[in-house]
Amino acid sequence: MTLSAPSGVRPPRLLTLILLAALAVLPTTIILPSLANIAREYDVDYALVSLSIAGFAAVSAVLQLVLGPVSDRFGRRPVVLVALLAFALASFGCGLAPDLWTFLACRLLQAVVASGYVAALAAIRDTCTPNQAASRIGYVAMAWSLAPILGPMVGGLIDEVSSWRMIFHGLGLAALAVWLLCWLDLRETRQQPANTLAQQFRTYPALVRDGRFWAYALCMAFTAGTFYAYLTGAPLMASARFDMAPAALGFYMGLITVGFMAGSFVAGRYGSSMPLARMMILGRWVALAGPLLAGLLLAMGLDQPMAFFGPCMLIGLGNGITIPSANTGAMSVHPRLAGSAAGLAGAVSVAGGALMAGVTGMVLTEASVTWGLILILLLATVAAMVAAQAADRLGSVAQDLSRNGGALPATRTDEPRAPE
Repeated sequence: MTLSAPSGVRPPRLLTLILLAALAVLPTTIILPSLANIAREYDVDYALVSLSIAGFAAVSAVLQLVLGPVSDRFGRRPVVLVALLAFALASFGCGLAPDLWTFLACRLLQAVVASGYVAALAAIRDTCTPNQAASRIGYVAMAWSLAPILGPMVGGLIDEVSSWRMIFHGLGLAALAVWLLCWLDLRETRQQPANTLAQQFRTYPALVRDGRFWAYALCMAFTAGTFYAYLTGAPLMASARFDMAPAALGFYMGLITVGFMAGSFVAGRYGSSMPLARMMILGRWVALAGPLLAGLLLAMGLDQPMAFFGPCMLIGLGNGITIPSANTGAMSVHPRLAGSAAGLAGAVSVAGGALMAGVTGMVLTEASVTWGLILILLLATVAAMVAAQAADRLGSVAQDLSRNGGALPATRTDEPRAPE
C-alpha cells in the first residue's frame, strides 16, 4: 500500500522517527546505575538525587500537554529542532554541573526531549492514513521499548569506564546528531497551522468533550497502568513467593518487554490491514490471557517463577499490539489537532501508569501479593478492554452520522482520509 500524504509533504524516514523515540525515553533509565555515584560525588542523600528520575517524568508529562498544541500552531519541525537543541544544552549542563541543584535544574530541562516524541507521532499522523500510521507507530514503539532496556546497560558501562558525567556528554552529542538528521530529513508536515497559540490551546475543550478521544486515551492509560502495576508488584512477588535473587529478577522482569517488542512488531506488520479499534481489542484479549494463565498455573500448584513471569509476556505482547492503534486513534478523532491530541493522550497515559503504580504499591503486602497482583493486572486489562470496545462502538456511531450528514466532525479512523 502506498503512503497517502497531503500534497507536497514528504514523510520523514522511519529511521528518523525511531531515533527520536529512542532519544526521548533513553534519558529516563540510562542514569539509573549512576545515581549512587552522583549522590556520593555531590555528598547528598540518595533520595535527593532520585528526584532526577521522578522530576524528569513529571516535567515530561506537563510538557506533552503544552508542546502538543505548540506543534499544531508552529509546526512539527521547529518544535523538534528547538527541543533537541535545548536537550543537548541541558545534557551538557548536567555533565558540567558543579552542584546538585544545578544538576537537577538541567536534568528537568532535559525533559523537553519528550516533545520530540509527541511531534514525531503527530508527523506520522499528518502524512499517513490512520491504519498506516498505526503500522509506523508500531515500529517506532519497538525502539521506544528497547531503549529502556539498553539504557542502564550502556549507562553502567560508561560510568565504569569513565564517569557518570560522560553519560550526559554522550546524550548531548547524540542529540546533536539526531538534530542534524532531523534538519536534513524532517520536513514540515503540518500544512494548516492555527492562527494563534491561544487559539490552539482553546482546542483542548474539543478533545476533552469528545467521547471517542477519551475511549482511545483511557485505553492507553489502563494499558500503561497494567505495565506499571506489574513493575511495582513483580519485585515483591519475586521476593515473597519465589525468594528470587536480584540477577534472576532482572531476567524474568525483562520478559514482559520482550513481549512488548514482539507486539509492536505485530502492530507494525499488520496494523495497516486491520481497523484500529479491532486491533486494540485483539491486543486486550492477548493481554487478558496473561494474568488468567498465570493464575491458573499457580492455582494448579506450579510454584515456579516461569509460571507467573512467562504468561506475563502476553501482557507485553498485547500492550505492544494495542498502544500504536490507540495512539493513532486518539490523534485521528480531530486530525487538525493531532499534536494536541498526542500530548494530551500521552499525559493521560503517564497519569494512568503513575496511578496504577501507586495503588499497587499501597495495597500489596507479602501475604497478598500473589493473588492481589494478579487481580490488579486483570482489572486494569479489563478496564482497557472496555475502553477499546467503547472506541469501536463510538467510532461506528460517528461514521454513521458522518454518512447521514450528522453534526459530528468525525474523521473515520478505519479508512484513509482525504488530504487536508
